[in-house]
Amino acid sequence: MSNKKQLYQGAAFLYRPSRQEEVFTPEEFTDEHHMIANTAKNFIKKEVHPRNSEIEKQDFTLVKSLLTKAGDLGLLAHSIPEKYGGLGLDKITKGLVGEHLGSAGGYSVAHSNHTCIATLPITYFGTQWQKEYYLPKLASGEFIGAYCLTEPTSGSDALSAKTTATLNEEGTHYILNGSKLYITNAAFSNTFIVYAKVDGTAFTAFIVENDFPGISLGPEEQKMGIKGSSTTAVYFENCEVPVRNLLGEVGKGHHIALNVLNLGRFNLGSATMGASKFSMKLAIDYTKERKQFGKPIAEFTATKEKIADMTTRIYAAESLQYRTASLLEDALGDLEHSEDHRLIAKRMMEYAVECAICKVYGSETLDQVADESLQLHGGYGYIKDYAIEQVYRDSRINRIFEGTNEINRLLIPMSLLSRTSKGMVPLQELVKEASKALGQPTTLQSTELSREQGAVTLVRNIFLVCIGLTYQKHEEQIANEQEALMELANIAIDLYAMESAVLRTMKAIESSNNKSASLKIKLTEALVTDTLLRVEMNARRLLSSVASGDTKKYILSNVFDRCSELSVENTVETKRGIADAMNQAENYIS
Repeated sequence: MSNKKQLYQGAAFLYRPSRQEEVFTPEEFTDEHHMIANTAKNFIKKEVHPRNSEIEKQDFTLVKSLLTKAGDLGLLAHSIPEKYGGLGLDKITKGLVGEHLGSAGGYSVAHSNHTCIATLPITYFGTQWQKEYYLPKLASGEFIGAYCLTEPTSGSDALSAKTTATLNEEGTHYILNGSKLYITNAAFSNTFIVYAKVDGTAFTAFIVENDFPGISLGPEEQKMGIKGSSTTAVYFENCEVPVRNLLGEVGKGHHIALNVLNLGRFNLGSATMGASKFSMKLAIDYTKERKQFGKPIAEFTATKEKIADMTTRIYAAESLQYRTASLLEDALGDLEHSEDHRLIAKRMMEYAVECAICKVYGSETLDQVADESLQLHGGYGYIKDYAIEQVYRDSRINRIFEGTNEINRLLIPMSLLSRTSKGMVPLQELVKEASKALGQPTTLQSTELSREQGAVTLVRNIFLVCIGLTYQKHEEQIANEQEALMELANIAIDLYAMESAVLRTMKAIESSNNKSASLKIKLTEALVTDTLLRVEMNARRLLSSVASGDTKKYILSNVFDRCSELSVENTVETKRGIADAMNQAENYIS
């Protein structure tokens, strides 16, 4: 079973159409999914939100006690196998828990950090002893975990770390020396996943406990947001780590660090999507109550446009997030007991592009929604008494940690080019086909969402033509052309978001049990219209820098013509209808 071929190849959406049956949607949640989601939702509502002011004052004793309560409810155990005291649930459940934690600010960061990057390295790469000893404690909340990768001089360039590990003469302990920066949960963690270079060269992972000789913490960082999560430096001065606490293999720490970060990026996408829903509800509640010029400001059409834009963006984020959750489950679901670390690393890397998009699209959705929600609050949004003030501050970090959005963007086109160089993707042929299609008028069927399906195909063709021309100009130097790579990533991100939403809506239309298809159709129509405008702009900027002469004129003309064929003259009424539905529900619905 561990040698199975993946049903859907990572990043394949960039060069081939996806089918409905390949995509999981929120409408397919099981009763078990709903049960765990409700447990998480009620825990946050009853235990965390009422204590928010204390959490914001950095009462870490309270934060740790809440983590222990979460452990009692099984909310720390979803990704740990039953054999080691966990629940052994799927990645869809992981996403649901992450989503409902999203509204909890700093507590959310502490919780998610523990269950993901501080625990999963042991789950997937630990020895039998490490799993038996640490995982039950991490699942229950007896132990809280932290993840130590960033250093003062190595942020995005993680493999340039200077922390060292040297085996002592007795061969019993590795001696660690160095420092780590911005470590979440440090003040109350029992375990630290630490990366150091054995003999100064071999990047390696270790499990370090908080009472090992030679480990110490710096003062608490005074942060802009997520104040309820502890953040300190961690120092290692001749820190003695037993050899049995070596995690994985010497020199293979990058397999753990970079691949577990993929799951961290997915996790962050879930949390930011949940926080976006929370932020939008704050906007709806406030605008329905606040009156100006004799009526609630929710009734003004400019307000409705903002609410509709929030909703369509969240719908896309939700669609791509759970699509990715299912892909990750397909890749990793049968590996919880595997000891084949190479296979585990390969499977984790398979959907690196999709996980990067979850992180980028989710964090930027939250920034947009939080910003517009605060704007709708007016001056009150700037006051701490109103919840949106904290949401706005807390949201900013999400574009930075788990790899900056810029680093994640660069990863997207470079991953496709890497697959191409290995003979996995026939990019040259695909570019030729896309270029030919771009030069021909769009033909649509007279079926529901035919325009939207055509838009997905068009954006894919635009992406392929753009990456083909970019590589043709820069060839092996393309990695240095970051402006072009950023534009390619923007188009790719919009493609994944739009396709995920379109396929989800198509599934809803065909389902006799789904009564909300009409709203989904409106959301998809509005999303596609806005996305096409953005993609056209990104493509024009990119093509202007990588093409020239008649080729440039021809391609730009084709992009303009094809986008114009699929444009909609008026989405005003569509967006007003979306906003009316949200105001009536007093919440995000789809």
